[in-house]
Order: sequence, then C-alpha cells, then structure tokens
Amino acid sequence: MCGIAGILQIEPQQTAEASQHLQQQLKQMNRALQHRGPDGEGTWVEQHGLIGLAHRRLAIIDLSAAGEQPMEVKGLTHHRYYIVHNGEIYNYHEIKKLLADKGYSFTTKTDTEVIAAAYDCWQENCLQYFDGMFAFALWDEEKKELFAARDRFGEKPFFYCTQQQQFFFASEMKALWAAGVERHVNPSMLFNFLTLGYTGHPQQPGDTFYSYVQQLPPATYLKYSIADKQLSLQKYWEINAEQPLIDISETDAIDTFKELFSTSVQRRLRSDVSLGSSLSGGLDSSSIVATMHSMLSNSFTSFTAVFPGFAHDESAYAEKIASQFQTTHLTTTMSVNDLVTDWEKLCYHQETPFGSASIYAQYKVYELAAQHGVKVLLDGQGADEILAGYPKFYKWYWQELYAQKKLNSSQEHKAAKALGIKEKFGLANKMAALFPGLAGDVLKEIKNKRALSRHDIAPDFIRLQQKKTFYTTPEKFTLNNVLHFHTFSHGLEELLKFADRNAMAHGREIRLPFLSHELVEFIFSLPPHFKIKNGWTKWLLRQVMQSTLPEDIVWRINKIGFEPPQQKWMLNKQLREMIFTAKEKLVQHKILHPKILQIDSKAHAANAASGYDWRYLTAAYLFQQ
Repeated sequence: MCGIAGILQIEPQQTAEASQHLQQQLKQMNRALQHRGPDGEGTWVEQHGLIGLAHRRLAIIDLSAAGEQPMEVKGLTHHRYYIVHNGEIYNYHEIKKLLADKGYSFTTKTDTEVIAAAYDCWQENCLQYFDGMFAFALWDEEKKELFAARDRFGEKPFFYCTQQQQFFFASEMKALWAAGVERHVNPSMLFNFLTLGYTGHPQQPGDTFYSYVQQLPPATYLKYSIADKQLSLQKYWEINAEQPLIDISETDAIDTFKELFSTSVQRRLRSDVSLGSSLSGGLDSSSIVATMHSMLSNSFTSFTAVFPGFAHDESAYAEKIASQFQTTHLTTTMSVNDLVTDWEKLCYHQETPFGSASIYAQYKVYELAAQHGVKVLLDGQGADEILAGYPKFYKWYWQELYAQKKLNSSQEHKAAKALGIKEKFGLANKMAALFPGLAGDVLKEIKNKRALSRHDIAPDFIRLQQKKTFYTTPEKFTLNNVLHFHTFSHGLEELLKFADRNAMAHGREIRLPFLSHELVEFIFSLPPHFKIKNGWTKWLLRQVMQSTLPEDIVWRINKIGFEPPQQKWMLNKQLREMIFTAKEKLVQHKILHPKILQIDSKAHAANAASGYDWRYLTAAYLFQQ
C-alpha cells in the first residue's frame, strides 16, 4: 500500500514558472499523503510539463531502491510508461511468468513493473488478469494518455477532479486540497447521511461528500487523452445478479470453496515484511487465522480490541483461537477518554462521516499493529456481504422461499427461530414476496418521505434536497440479489473505505482473502441454500471450517465484530459537549434547525438506526477547514 497523486495539465504552459508550480503542487500532495507511505517518496514530471506523478512508499514487496516510484517501465517495443501504484497484485508471479513467455524481461521484483508490462501487452484488458487490491495511474508516453484503474471491490481509493485547466487525482482528498482544489460540501450527500445514514451513493457511485470531487467507482478504469481533452470511464468487471445458478453437489461446493479460499489466503501471504491478522473471535477472522497457521512455518501475531465488562466483548473467543493456533496475541482496549483525545486525528484520516464508534475500535487495532512493527494484516471483511452473514439477510431469503411456496416445506423460518433468531417475518414481508416491484417502490417512498419530514433538519435545507433523496433497494428481493446489492452497490465499499483510512493512518496494509474475485464469482453462482441453510447463515463457510475450528466458534449465532460500548460512551460529559458543539456548527451552516440545540443528545449503541446524534458529531467535521 502507498499513496499516489498526480496532475495532468489540460492546457500546459511550457514555462519554467509553470513547471516549478507543478512541482510544488506535487510536493504538497505528497506531504498530505505521508502517513500512507512512511518509507519514501518520489515525484516525476513529464519533460514538457504535461503531467506530474507523485508517490509515497510503503515498502512491502522488493524493499530495494528498485521498487521506488514513480517507476519508468519500457515495453517490448521500448514504449515508455510511467506509473504510480497503490496496493498489491497478489498473483503477480503468475502474470509475470505469462509475460516472460511472451518475451518480456523485468528489472525489479515488484508487482508495479508487472502492471505496466501487462498494460503494454494487453492494454486495458490487463485488468482481467489481476487478482488484487489496487489503484494505479499510468502515463502512456507515446499516446500522451493517462490510464488509471481501481480494483473490483473498491479496496483502494482513487479520487479525482478537474479545476483551473488541471486534472487532479489522489489516494485521499486531503491531497487534492493540498494542491489547491476547492473544498465545498456536497449537500445531497450530507442530507442523505443525516437522514438515511448513507455514506455512499448507490445510484451514483462516483459521488463524494464534496461537490467537485469524484471517486473512481470500483471495477472501473478511466482514460484522459491530451489529444481530445476527454475523460472517459469504463466498467471492466461485474457479476450478473441474474446469472443462472449452477447445479452442484454439497461435497463439490465445499471442496471448491476450500480450494479457492486457500488459494486466496496463500496469495495474500506474499510479502517481504512481517505478517499478522486481525482477530475478533468471529467465524471470518478465525477462519483466516486457521488457514494462515496451516501455511506459515513461523508463528505470527494476531490483534484484537477488547472491552472488559461489555456484553459484546469477544476477547474470550479471540483468545481461544489465538491459543489453538499459537499466535502471538496482542490486545488493545480503549475508553471514551481515548476517543475524545483521538477524535480530531480519527476524523482527519477518515475525511468523511462514519456511522459508529466501531470505526475507532478498528483504528486502534491497526495502531497496535504499527506499534509492534507488523506491516501487513489479513482481515475478514467481505464475508458477511457475500455469504449472508448479517441477520437482516434472513428475511430476504424467507421472502424468496415464500414466493416459491417453499417456506413451510423448507423449515428455514422454523429452524432459525429455534436457534433464537429474532428477525421478524410478517404480513409486510409476505406482500413484498408476492409483489416485489411494488414493495420496493413503497419502501423507497416511505423512507424518502420520512427523510423529508425530519424536524431536526432546517426547513430550507430540506426544500433544497426534496428531489435528491436516494434511498435505494435491490432490483429484486431474492437472496442473491440482496447480497449483490450489499456487495456492489451499498454497504461493502463504504466499510472498505473506513478500513483503508484506518490502516493507512498508521502505515499498515490490510489484505482481504474473502474478496478474491474468483471466490466471489463462485459464491454468486451458487443457489441461496449454500449461504443460509437449516437456519444458519454462512452455511458453506461453517461446513468448510467445522473440522478445523472449535465448535463454539463455527456454530456461533451472534455476530459482533469490534463493537465498543458506544451507548455508554455517549453519556460522557466531554463527548456530549462535542455533540452539542457539532450541532451548533450544523445550525450555523443552516443544516440543522436551531431548536435542535434545546434537545439533549441521546445515547445509542453502535449502528443503531436512530443514531442521529452520532451522525451530527461526524458530519460537523465536513465544515472544518
């Protein structure tokens, strides 16, 4: 992982003064990204001043000077490319061999050089070969064209904007602001966060919380040609939620999943620096730790957040896994006083609002890894979205079965209730199952009307946004469609964004084995009963791991993760004062109604649907210059 940035001059002025200004902008951008790459920095400016690239290095693969960026790479016909890259191509060894067979030679051991060579060979189709998390920008010297791309799921960020005849891009928005890009809050995004809790835009995935800044959507590449001064975007990969499902036996499904998951973990262990793992004690992270243990000859370190005395503390489960697989297990605990102390830093690194204090717990886990010199951590994010891990997914599966007249015969609803699952399934769900299109429209209408009738929002601000609310539902209410929606439209990318900022705040690299695209493609080709069966979510993963993990880990019902005692914290005097100050700021900017200042803040648990006071607290940071 690293930090990348660059500026393309739309109307280049070939003067010494213009070149000096470009160099200064690049240095300022690099300075803003220093935390993402503490191991080095570099800049490059094209000889005519057409483009400049900047890079902050977090050395993971090939720690020598040969791995420094921006990197110049020559193609087979001596075609020149200049590239900056953030992330990892996990299968770069395999791609390198393919290219070597075609006559390519390499001067470094980096995956960055492989990216440029792959582009020289296959052009934009090179992206089909990559298993990785990445955001890179490549300047084609002969074509005078910028080519940039982002990984399939959005693990690595890429922001861009055009102002004053310059095209800017960077790993974080703070680098754009450092270069002089104007900073204006996007009112539509802010409104929908305050009312619906959305931190992304499902219908327009390029939108951000700032009006002039776009993000490159996942699985998308862009081109900017100097010749025609045109920016074009193209999606290069997607999974069809309506694809025919494969007919496969339970045994074959288990074997295929196990093989794909093992391959994914194995590739994500490629590193020239120390490796470790986040460990919450849940099924996902425990599965990763167990698989790592089977592949590594040396012990590794696991990290977790603990909350002594809190009902949702999972440390006992984490300790059990750490003991079984002989990890060096390190823990961090935090208090509301720590949160207050770290608040400005946390918001600075996140850049945009976030929904709960769970983000802070993750921040502290990665800080712990930094304190102990572990640069690379494997993490279980993504499993819940692709394998139906959240309790809310039950009702969608039950609706699908009800529509097929199989709910009673399948015994799924009864089995879940017997396990203590409290998800409701009533008349509204049955109507939604029979009339999914109508149900989706009604749900959107209810949510949007509710958003527009909020009494805490300033009336003028509501009027400005009355046609811009974007509560979104899946196109169809089948389990696979809902999982597709949460994986690719609304949910997962937002969590990946938080994780990237938290990890890079401490110069750590996070790798996610459940987000191998080959594994995800396989899972979405499976019928829904491989995800929820006999009342159990993540059924396939449980089957794969039941001979490896303790029974009370494999067959845990409750799902928690790194959840702090947010409700208790919100009773703290200092935090309540911070919330009040945040309300004042939002009133000052005519976002909230002044009467909100007369209402005491309400303590609520992490991710509570009515967590408005937390939203006020994080939203106010948008106006901090």
